[in-house]
Amino acid sequence: MKDIKKIVLEKINEAKSLLQLQEIRIEYLSKKGLVNDLMKKISKLDKSEIKSYGQEINNLKQFINEKIKSKQDEIKNKELDLQLEKEKIDIHLDKDVLSNANKHILNKVIEDVEDFFLFKGYEIAEGPELETDLYNFEMMNLSKGHPAREMQDSFYVDAENLLRTHTSPVQAREMIKKKSKKLAIICPGKVYRRDNDDPTHSHQFMQIEGLVVDENINFANLKSTLIELINHIFGKERNVRMRPSYFPFTEPSVEVDVSLIKENGDENYIEVLGAGMVHPRVLDMAGYNPDKFSGFAFGIGVERIAILKYKIDDIRNFYINDLRFLNQFKGDN
Repeated sequence: MKDIKKIVLEKINEAKSLLQLQEIRIEYLSKKGLVNDLMKKISKLDKSEIKSYGQEINNLKQFINEKIKSKQDEIKNKELDLQLEKEKIDIHLDKDVLSNANKHILNKVIEDVEDFFLFKGYEIAEGPELETDLYNFEMMNLSKGHPAREMQDSFYVDAENLLRTHTSPVQAREMIKKKSKKLAIICPGKVYRRDNDDPTHSHQFMQIEGLVVDENINFANLKSTLIELINHIFGKERNVRMRPSYFPFTEPSVEVDVSLIKENGDENYIEVLGAGMVHPRVLDMAGYNPDKFSGFAFGIGVERIAILKYKIDDIRNFYINDLRFLNQFKGDN
């Protein structure tokens, strides 16, 4: 039996494919194989020899099976390694691609606004895009069943969680975190609303909200901040118009329009943001005494600013990843 094991082991070790291993299995373990022929000799043995001989045959059969299985695993692993090597994809960008990379136009607008407010001492705050109903609506004075919720038709995950419809939840979280201390923050990020995509609407868009809470904050502080911001964004003085509006989380509330000069020289106005004085109930829910503290808040649509500043005619261009569109803005600040 030892000689048979030695011969079989040499054949198995020399096998280069699963097919060759299958041929070895047939040669030794099939009905017409060597092991079965050895089993037939039991009938010619004395009774005293049958037990030990049978054990040797079983050991031989087990030995061959184990060695074939081990070799099969080795060959399969080699074949897998070869396949993976063949199909390997280099995910690294070419250094020339990196050196020529250009910031996305929306990132440019966001970073420009961030720089403006960082210089003024504001902090940048961020929060989760998957929000709770509590922070997205209730902390913003939009209780369950409030009709103004219909203005922000939403993507709900379940009854209490949704994709945020504005970055206002970040304001609520920051006010609670500050524990009745003064704060000045901006909250940039992506928001979601169920809307049909067209040249002026998108189910997802970027927003930058701002919030200032302190003692003796008034509407004049808000107005001067917004006028200075608008002139910074557009690089020159623009006429600014504020119209009374309604937002549940601010009172009074305004919509802010910016002058736009048409090609024929006529002046027109277009809305760029909403703003107002923080509603006393919002301050109270976040732990601020509205008799002591006041504040203002505003929200800017990043795409709206980019469309106006760079004269873009379709909001969908920002999201289709067309390099022909993006490369138009190389070098723009």
